[in-house]
Amino acid sequence: MTFEQQWIEYDYNPFVLFNSDGKVISLNSEAQFLLGAITTNELFNLATTYANLSFGFKTTFIELEFGRYKFFALTVGYENDDEIGIKLYQAPSFKLNKPKPIGELTNIYTLVDLCISTNSINSNISFIKDFDPTIPEIIIDSNNFIKILNYIYDCFIENKKIQTKIFYRVGEHIKFEDKKYSIFSIEVSAENINKENINKENINKENINKEKISKLEIFTANTSFYVDIKKKITINIPMITS
Repeated sequence: MTFEQQWIEYDYNPFVLFNSDGKVISLNSEAQFLLGAITTNELFNLATTYANLSFGFKTTFIELEFGRYKFFALTVGYENDDEIGIKLYQAPSFKLNKPKPIGELTNIYTLVDLCISTNSINSNISFIKDFDPTIPEIIIDSNNFIKILNYIYDCFIENKKIQTKIFYRVGEHIKFEDKKYSIFSIEVSAENINKENINKENINKENINKEKISKLEIFTANTSFYVDIKKKITINIPMITS
């Protein structure tokens, strides 16, 4: 692999090269992960849809979302009728502007299960769990984490089913004191949508109580936690184990 090819291979942005029949000729590492959330046919259709009318390259700014991946633009290029390439530009998933978390070494599954049990008392809500079981014990402020997660569940309290997902953010890291840490997320969402709730500007929160979201935002602002509030609410946590 040449130095130029290595730049493409290890690029944070997915790149795929197709032949004229939509078959993959080559792709980089990040594109391999992306194909877990989108089919090659969908990517090929994107490439042909946003390609220049004549040979050459064209960049289009467009918001796209496939699973955990969010993009703000794509570039499509071709020099003949045999091959066409597409590169998608990832949007930052959240702002990393908080201090290094402090706390004690804790089992995250125990804390989440505790919150689910608490919110299940005298409730008809069905709590669904989708956990990656490989997250190690991490250093976390347990008291504030429990308060935040309870706030989040309270935001979805009017829904019949609430799903909690724990997963690695593949390829995403944060640095504290020149040391790099992996990141995992706890994502909470609701299955059905309450149309009577009021949306907040530019954010799709149809199934979330607006007043309770405000309380969550105020409380979170004074903690070291990264919370992303959209249609789903996600706590993004650095994996600090010592």
